[in-house]
Amino acid sequence: MPSYYDDFIAASQVKAADPEHRRKLLFNIHKYDEKVVEGKKQYSNLELARQRAAVLKWRSIENLEKYLQEFETNFTKRGGKVIWAQDAAEAIGEINSILKKAGVKRVVKSKSMITEEIHLNHHLEKENIESIETDLGEYIVQLRNEPPYHIVTPAMHLSKEDVAKTFHEKFNLPANSTPKEIAGFVRTHLREKYMDAGAGITGANFLVADSGGVVVTENEGNAMMSVSFPKIHIAIAGLEKIIPSLTDLDLFLPLLATHGTGQNVTVYNSVFTGPRFQKEEDGPEDMYVILLDNGRTELLAQENQRQALSCIRCGACLNACPVYQNVGGHAYGTTYSGPIGSVITPYLRSMKEFKHLSYASSLCGRCTEVCPVKIDVHKLLLYNRGDSVAQGLAPRSERWIFFFWKKAMLNRETMNKGGAKAKNFILRNFFQKSWGTRRELPQIAPRSFNQMWRDEHPD
Repeated sequence: MPSYYDDFIAASQVKAADPEHRRKLLFNIHKYDEKVVEGKKQYSNLELARQRAAVLKWRSIENLEKYLQEFETNFTKRGGKVIWAQDAAEAIGEINSILKKAGVKRVVKSKSMITEEIHLNHHLEKENIESIETDLGEYIVQLRNEPPYHIVTPAMHLSKEDVAKTFHEKFNLPANSTPKEIAGFVRTHLREKYMDAGAGITGANFLVADSGGVVVTENEGNAMMSVSFPKIHIAIAGLEKIIPSLTDLDLFLPLLATHGTGQNVTVYNSVFTGPRFQKEEDGPEDMYVILLDNGRTELLAQENQRQALSCIRCGACLNACPVYQNVGGHAYGTTYSGPIGSVITPYLRSMKEFKHLSYASSLCGRCTEVCPVKIDVHKLLLYNRGDSVAQGLAPRSERWIFFFWKKAMLNRETMNKGGAKAKNFILRNFFQKSWGTRRELPQIAPRSFNQMWRDEHPD
């Protein structure tokens, strides 16, 4: 039975060798890079902003219990309800209970990676509840029956021609429809869905402790529509989304926008603090916040890797990563792809099944360089590798290889034994698969640097 590792290798080989896939991906990342350069010009001292954000997130994670309890207290004061979910099954059960009790048959969703993490749409479909993505990118991949390709831009792998083809097949729009025409059609098509939906479901970019606020940032207005019409609003958030104060948003919102899309600030930024009051015209009658663990406390228990909980999901590390730029988002086989996904997935799901992602990195450090909250992403990948070995998850063959490699590397005479001919034979016969099917193995030179140095310096 194929493993997640086998699936990753197979998908990576296909995508990395597909020039059309790489053309589309690199084109879209190039456009992103251009925008980010412009967005960063708003800062007189970007490094100071990143440092302050890193300290604030560190303080939030180190005092997670305190801030979460403060959030719950302030949110419930305004009539909201907080539900703590240990794992995906608990979260799904609570959502089903809320929707069934209210007789909901349709929900509208704003963009939310955490609902992808728990496969919410799939579970709602089994309960005969229609779940409609309202973010344009998410709606496109939902129509194609695909998971999001990227944390921020779900349809990054598609060209405008691909999207036009999808809408031609699903709605019989002209095959040459422009992005403007498609967006106009979706706007009209979804409007009735908002009005008929019994519940709106969102994620949360941040949870604000001192005001009990759920922060949702977006560019299309679909999230506000998703919670304005339905009678029920369910927000699902990971425990790590907490920040201490509403005033911290003036730091985090521009950082998220700049590193996520190159904007100075996202178009719509909403803070939801509970259901509508009696005299208010808009908003839900009931609002729930589901605080999801789902492996986060296991990550929190790691002295080094807990730093990854500071991630604000801007996606900058994905766009910078040379591995992601070659294999793309779907190859990872996880909700969270790229460097940060490779760090957190072994704890959110299984180190045994996903340890290979920590090795899918060049360790060039670009992910760390671009992170707006200064997470040492490439170092955390090394810690993951060490943990997988310490847990006995490395294959016996790998352990023996490194045992002999270490022996040789610590002894010059052992390294020089055998000569280039024998070493090339070993590489060809024992390491061919490790180098891939599309690359020639490097040839070891007839004379090593050590030998050349001794010849040049006989004394």
